[in-house]
Amino acid sequence: MDNPWVINDMHLVIRLLLSVLLGGLVGFERERKNHAAGLRTHTLVCLGSCLLMILSMYGFADFVGEPNVRLDPARLAAQVITGVGFLGAGTILFTGKSITGLTTAASIWVVMAVGLAVGAGFYLPAVLSAVMVLLILWGLNIVEKRYLNHRSECTFNLITNGHKTQMENIQSVLSRQGVKLVKVRFVDSEDADRDTEIKHQHIMITVVLPHREKLMVIADEFNHLDGVISVVAE
Repeated sequence: MDNPWVINDMHLVIRLLLSVLLGGLVGFERERKNHAAGLRTHTLVCLGSCLLMILSMYGFADFVGEPNVRLDPARLAAQVITGVGFLGAGTILFTGKSITGLTTAASIWVVMAVGLAVGAGFYLPAVLSAVMVLLILWGLNIVEKRYLNHRSECTFNLITNGHKTQMENIQSVLSRQGVKLVKVRFVDSEDADRDTEIKHQHIMITVVLPHREKLMVIADEFNHLDGVISVVAE
């Protein structure tokens, strides 16, 4: 019967190479979409997890027979799970009213689990998990874009010449683009046009966009309205 605390060199190489392959496949998908954690990050996480799992299981075989020594093959693996959590948190960004990087953080966490599985010798679950991760990242992304309506709230800050701009023109732009108006705020500015001595007016418009891609389209239409001096979209 083989010693469960010993692994030969061939199996060591197979596990390390397989972890690089599986982690690289997931990382390639993230790299292709220009995410912060891409090919190299995912590959390194998977390889490192695999190596630590191997070390946890087989790295202390010489101490098995020593008195008062108790080995726990899962001890290093548990620390890997905690450590990778900090790495994943670094890919999550909060920008304004949106949070990005959650999917990439989750993919790093799953790649870590794949690496641990490969290091422990569970090849089939590791390969199947990597394939399912790719299907989720690629396939569900298509489903979300095609069938799920991502509505997002944003604010347009318009600086206008009050005597020229009509609210009806702004409302017609929003209606034409299928945008829901949430809130409008008018603020008179102390700045004035030197030629006409008419005070500028700030119009802050909060809307709900049916698709984030409409942000630039609507901003461009606002910018071409008569009397609009500048447009800032947030």
